[in-house]
Amino acid sequence: MKRLVILGGGESGFGSAVLGMKTGYDVFLSDKGPIADKYKRRLAEWNVPYEENGHTEELILNADEVVKSPGIPDKAPIVRALRERGIPVISEIELAGRFTRARTICITGSNGKTTTTTLTYKMLKEAGFNVGLAGNIGESFAYAVATKDYDWYVIELSSFQLDGMYRFRADIAVLMNITPDHLDRYDYKMQNYVDSKFRILQNQTPADRFIYCADDPVTAENLPRHAVEAVRLPFSVRSAEAPGACLEGGRIVASDGHQRLAIDTSRLRVKGIHNTYNVMAASLAAMAAGVDVRGITASAESFTGVEHRLEPAGTVGGAAYINDSKATNVDSVWYALESMTRPVVWIAGGTDKGNDYAPLIDFARRKVKALVCMGLDNSKLVEAFTGVVPAVYSTASLDEAMARAASAAAPGDVVLLSPACASFDLFKNYEDRGEQFKAKVKEMQREAGA
Repeated sequence: MKRLVILGGGESGFGSAVLGMKTGYDVFLSDKGPIADKYKRRLAEWNVPYEENGHTEELILNADEVVKSPGIPDKAPIVRALRERGIPVISEIELAGRFTRARTICITGSNGKTTTTTLTYKMLKEAGFNVGLAGNIGESFAYAVATKDYDWYVIELSSFQLDGMYRFRADIAVLMNITPDHLDRYDYKMQNYVDSKFRILQNQTPADRFIYCADDPVTAENLPRHAVEAVRLPFSVRSAEAPGACLEGGRIVASDGHQRLAIDTSRLRVKGIHNTYNVMAASLAAMAAGVDVRGITASAESFTGVEHRLEPAGTVGGAAYINDSKATNVDSVWYALESMTRPVVWIAGGTDKGNDYAPLIDFARRKVKALVCMGLDNSKLVEAFTGVVPAVYSTASLDEAMARAASAAAPGDVVLLSPACASFDLFKNYEDRGEQFKAKVKEMQREAGA
């Protein structure tokens, strides 16, 4: 019996452990920190042996193979020790792919992947497909493979998950864009991060599909360096290429060589150029999977977006509060500011990932009346935008940031939480940051109405 060790006791690790148990491995799970009670209960239900708050090397370094959760960096001592001994370290996606015959739509990119994944899943689901949602959203791919029997999976993939994939193949691969992100995990070298994203292409065949943004300069520059076996389906708002998708006279026009659709962007409930790209990519993916164009159009027109991405949180004192907590990099914030049509009080900050704020300077100068920095170290943000934005405030908590934002906002303004940074200095994750923001808005509404 092969020994499978799982590093990390969160959603990905738990799912991998369950799949390992069901497929006949000798499984052991280890987490350097505490494991959440909900996962400990579930591990016990599945009789998975585990440890928390530290790694016992003799129980890990005897593994035949190790599944590493995506949040654990390659430079972690236990991962280095495994690699020094030649023990294979893979991702949950690689493991799960071995045990399913389902077809996969895999979506990656620096920005837009969650919205595109959610919309693609909606298109297939509403068309009657037996489809699961997995990866960075939904349940873990491994747990779904262990406990469900889907014909299709729509999977959101991070660069960290791609790094641990070797034999896995995407039937339909979608690359939204590549902009600087997570550079702290890639030795602050952009090319390392780019190469990680292009792993979405590995093992594809001429029967597969590769959907990508032809307008993204980094993708365009690096694409000639890669052998693309799959059928290419580019999308663009600037030029038309068939098969593919483009913007023509306010309509998204798409073709996969078999079907053709046209979606009036004025009928979409999600606005902004970023959502035009998202709808293009999702439409091409759904077409490649065989969804009828009428169903694709209906799903696109009824889609209202995803939580924590330009999500209306309420109105206080005549100012609209918007939760864009998922904007954890500069490019995401660029799209958020691009879509703003009213004066903005911008809340940003957190754990910097090697950001270059230069692309935001023009929008900040034209649209932002006040910047509220929210983090334990705001020096880089303060330096970047002092003299650009009329008022820049440094705060070290959500309560302080919200008080500053409320005092700076006037009726008709927008208070936009769009951090451009990771959340781990003050919050558990971006979801926690967004939930706390929304809860604070509700509290402010109650106080205003009292």
